[in-house]
Amino acid sequence: MKKFALIGAAGYVAPRHMKAIKEVGGDLVAAFDPADNVGVMDSHFPDARFFTEFERFDRHLDKLHRAGKGVDYVSICSPNYLHDAHVRFALRSGADAICEKPLVLNPWNLDGLAEMEHQTGQRVHTILQLRLHPAILALKAKIAAAPADQIFDVDLTYITSRGAWYFVSWKGDEAKSGGIASNIGVHFYDMLSFVFGDFEKSHVHLRTPAHAAGYLEFKRARVRWFLSVDRNDLPENTPEGQTTYRSITVNGDEIEFSGGFTDLHTLSYQDVLKGGSFGIDQVRPSIELVSGIRTCDLELNKGEQHPFVQGKC
Repeated sequence: MKKFALIGAAGYVAPRHMKAIKEVGGDLVAAFDPADNVGVMDSHFPDARFFTEFERFDRHLDKLHRAGKGVDYVSICSPNYLHDAHVRFALRSGADAICEKPLVLNPWNLDGLAEMEHQTGQRVHTILQLRLHPAILALKAKIAAAPADQIFDVDLTYITSRGAWYFVSWKGDEAKSGGIASNIGVHFYDMLSFVFGDFEKSHVHLRTPAHAAGYLEFKRARVRWFLSVDRNDLPENTPEGQTTYRSITVNGDEIEFSGGFTDLHTLSYQDVLKGGSFGIDQVRPSIELVSGIRTCDLELNKGEQHPFVQGKC
């Protein structure tokens, strides 16, 4: 049985990791979070040791490691700006790291992690669950079967409503979250590269704490994209009570992938345990892209604008 530790046990995504660890037959032996609202652990691993002070969590894992009982994996669900440090901690602890997206905020941090992989012999695995989604895999196969010179027109729209709390939390602090493109968009950019080939060009039209939009070109796609955490951007026909709108169209045809997310973390963990998974090389293009989106100048007159951008620039 593989042994796991978890950093960020009180976070939004942590229960998905706990469920995945349980479903792959693993054992969560220790967890850490400065917050103590982690009652969800009772549903999965009630006997796991829990720490609210990182120093004690570090000491506990070090003691296990020196006794030859160290954990095999450290799952990382902490705030984005801490991922780099927590991945390094996992590798130094003699464990592989399984890290939520984005793996890091800056491309140059990837080089340091790659060096640590080499030094420790451990691996970094990142969660890129859209690469495992059946609808995305079907789309990738469809694109691969099309004539090699065909370029597709893609619209990507993702609106996920957030309240005022969002902008007070670390997620609303660009230095900690990387901004909206990193925080809610990075896995979509990875998916676009996964399906349509190498990234070639980017123009950013809109960038605020609540919105981002622009135009991308990949080897086989021209993409208009729009991201928002503002509920006022939801389309008028959105069903009452629905707070998220997710849409990808390819040459005008909607790609339905709203469902099928329930088990993707479990599939990701199964992939890790089989020796597969997605590592530093796979994640690098999307990290470089979102870093550029965060830091580049706006270019309103370059590239076609997404329809939702009108009136916001």
